[in-house]
Amino acid sequence: MDLSQTVKAVQDRIAAAAIAAGREPASVALCAATKVQTDGTIRAAIAAGVRLCGENRVQELAAHLEADAYAGAEVHFIGHLQTNKVRQVVGKVSLIHSVDSERLLQAIDGQAERLGIIQDILLEVNVAREESKGGVLPENLPALAEAALSRPHVRLRGLMAIPPISTVSGSNRKYFAQMRQILVDIIGKMSDNYSVMDCLSMGMSGDFEDAIAEGATLVRVGTALFGPRPPMTGPAR
Repeated sequence: MDLSQTVKAVQDRIAAAAIAAGREPASVALCAATKVQTDGTIRAAIAAGVRLCGENRVQELAAHLEADAYAGAEVHFIGHLQTNKVRQVVGKVSLIHSVDSERLLQAIDGQAERLGIIQDILLEVNVAREESKGGVLPENLPALAEAALSRPHVRLRGLMAIPPISTVSGSNRKYFAQMRQILVDIIGKMSDNYSVMDCLSMGMSGDFEDAIAEGATLVRVGTALFGPRPPMTGPAR
């Protein structure tokens, strides 16, 4: 299938999963994970109906922005973000998915203040407690959420998680269900700002239908759209 066909196929799968869960298809956003994709591929995906792109690497984000490759689509940052690269991301994307520490939160808030903007963010939760992954542990999430609420130039929009790679169908549903409950609990504990905590970013190519069944409002899909990723080198042009 060409890219227009794969985009439609993924959109159809998202719609079917939402309907099966008793939800409106429009309640789930498709975020095309464009890691190591070329400017041309990103433009083709947008032409095929992609309305949201998610970038993992700051270097690639900067290169694609310079080339205006995302024209016609919203852009999110979905990868690990180092504090020394915050200036290259804040104000360049509409949502940062991967905030997992007060240090990073402070850096984002400071840069947003310098730009005179409010930066929307998600807090990343290490729901499976994997040592190799970032994210705040569930028991430490309330404190980080309160810290986010105290920052005037940051707006907390919800949560993000990256469960283990799914090798067996349904294996991650327990983590997705846990994330949904964590979001409900956090909203209940927040004294302010809860009304905009409407984003639950979870599910990728191998498990996004299970994530939708458990309440995902945004799924990050790369391989199912673009095929296996080429080796990572420099910025793809």
